[in-house]
Amino acid sequence: MLSLHTRSHGVPPTESWEYGKDFMNAFRRADEMRYQLMPYIYSQAKDCTKRGLPMLRALFIEYPNDPGSWLIDDEYLFGSDMLVAPLFEKVTIRKVYLPSGQWIDYQTGKAYSGGWHNIEAGKIPIVLFVREGAVIPHIKLTQSTAQMDWSIIDLVVYASDSQKANGLICLPSDNVLHDISLVRRDGTFRIELDSFIEKVTWKVRLYSK
Repeated sequence: MLSLHTRSHGVPPTESWEYGKDFMNAFRRADEMRYQLMPYIYSQAKDCTKRGLPMLRALFIEYPNDPGSWLIDDEYLFGSDMLVAPLFEKVTIRKVYLPSGQWIDYQTGKAYSGGWHNIEAGKIPIVLFVREGAVIPHIKLTQSTAQMDWSIIDLVVYASDSQKANGLICLPSDNVLHDISLVRRDGTFRIELDSFIEKVTWKVRLYSK
């Protein structure tokens, strides 16, 4: 689900419900996460074409000055703001390397500093982090991308200490990549740079701990 394209391929049956209720529920949780992340995925894909970068990239591409990033071959960045550490064995916890800086667990909201950590996966069996100071746009869950309402976007701010947060947004209606900036004032984040005045209703919230 955390890749540019997601398809159910392989030897039949490929329908999730054919593998039991537990698997179907796990599949649904992962699929719903992807659907809610569609504004992030769409915007990051646009940025990839603009900068000539892959959507899934090695850590050293974004962190070339971090020596540890050059040694990691079982994690990847999903766009510029999310780090994915898959579970390759039947385990619920794995050792994860985080580049320098602060990172926030997408599923638990717990903050970690750069370096090695033993991280337990959440309800979705994967370890997923967001870069400190990133704004991850989400959209209301629907049954099809054709039903998504791009006029209402949830901006989830991942900032434990940062006073500013930044992200990217690209809407299918104009297909132009825009920066979006928020600043912390009186304990809450407010939009500082908005290129979609009267076109998009933003719902800003801080990540849940």
